[in-house]
Amino acid sequence: MKSLSTIRWIAIALIPSLGFAQDYEIPRTEWGLPDLQGVWNFSSSTPMMRPAQYGNRQYLTDEEVAEIQARSSASDAASDAAIPGTGVDEAYNDFWIESAGLGRAQLTSHIIYPENGRLPSRQENAFVNSMAEAPDRPVRSALGVVFNTDGPEDRPLSDRCIIGFNAGPPVTPSFYNNNLQIVQNKDHVVIITEMVHDARVVPLGEKPHAPDEIGLWTGDSRGYWDGDSLVVETKNFNGLTNTFSLFGSSENKHLTEKFTRVAHDQINYEFTIDDPETFTDKIVGLIPIYKVAGQIYEYACHEGNYGMVNILRGARVQEQLEESD
Repeated sequence: MKSLSTIRWIAIALIPSLGFAQDYEIPRTEWGLPDLQGVWNFSSSTPMMRPAQYGNRQYLTDEEVAEIQARSSASDAASDAAIPGTGVDEAYNDFWIESAGLGRAQLTSHIIYPENGRLPSRQENAFVNSMAEAPDRPVRSALGVVFNTDGPEDRPLSDRCIIGFNAGPPVTPSFYNNNLQIVQNKDHVVIITEMVHDARVVPLGEKPHAPDEIGLWTGDSRGYWDGDSLVVETKNFNGLTNTFSLFGSSENKHLTEKFTRVAHDQINYEFTIDDPETFTDKIVGLIPIYKVAGQIYEYACHEGNYGMVNILRGARVQEQLEESD
């Protein structure tokens, strides 16, 4: 894990741009279309939202990169010295967390619009997940850390193996398993995310979306080529997920994703979220993703399904013990 981060840091120094390499020629399929196939990793240590200190600046300076690199190395050394063994509370220490430096572009944040790299203002009545004792239901969050999950109806979507906490769409870097696979033929593109092994089958060309009454967890996607970029338009989300981050109810979300291959080992992944019921403006994000020399294996998610029985059984035992005291 540490050596991967080191390699990426070297790449930062050598290739400090998100643009095409000057002598790079995009590989093409037998149909003459850009070849995006393969396994790609979207890990990142760049924050999704920009720290206020950078204002409207999209890129870090070389000095700032060096400072962050030194701080990261010092943190790694400290964590190596501090991790003694195998305690349950250490299950997610630095050894397991997947990160990849700052990416080659030295971005200050993955959100590039609004210009301040922050989320736009929310509409007055927009849904917000919170630390409330009893969260608004249904629980739309993929992660349960914002809730007191005291009952089965409060378990988050990733616990229930419905939606991976980084899979989206749009995909967003998270703790680990930040991998996706793209498979193409002439008429379709399939986008497979490792987390909860979801596969979006995207028809290409002028094919109508499903009727508005049909809502899906990952929406209804249609794609087309804009020059050498694959554009995927997705709507018809079922409203049982957030629009973005912890906000909104996704039934009104319109998502546009853009995949552009800019090097033999890099795709620029750009997403735009429009949901006028949640936010006062659109959100545009940019995440460089990198080629992986490997394959994705099935993520056989089951924790929340099998674990729920024991969670409930344990709660009943706890109640009985409290009553006997």
